[in-house]
Amino acid sequence: MKIRSFNSWSRILVALALAFGMLFPVAANADEGRKIRSKISPSYPELARRVNANGTVRLEIQIAPNGEVRTVKALGGHPLLIPAAEDAVRKWRYEPATETTTTVVEFRFSPAS
Repeated sequence: MKIRSFNSWSRILVALALAFGMLFPVAANADEGRKIRSKISPSYPELARRVNANGTVRLEIQIAPNGEVRTVKALGGHPLLIPAAEDAVRKWRYEPATETTTTVVEFRFSPAS
């Protein structure tokens, strides 16, 4: 078996794994320096489910020194999905730190089959 064909199969397997992983909202946190104490996943809005809306919502969040989410700014995503992502991330709590930090969080939404 050639390495090239292995890479092709690897790409296919990774693509399938990502596709199946996108059945429900998933969050990815870009800030590795600040640990999350509690995280709530967004609910998939019923209207978005009915119209088969899917995609990635990107949010920039500012975290206060006490670990609470101070501000949430939508950087992109489907308008029907953004409020659910914003509501969920506002309930997140991070470990305390000495200063305010900013990070970008992504939620991938796809209707369950």
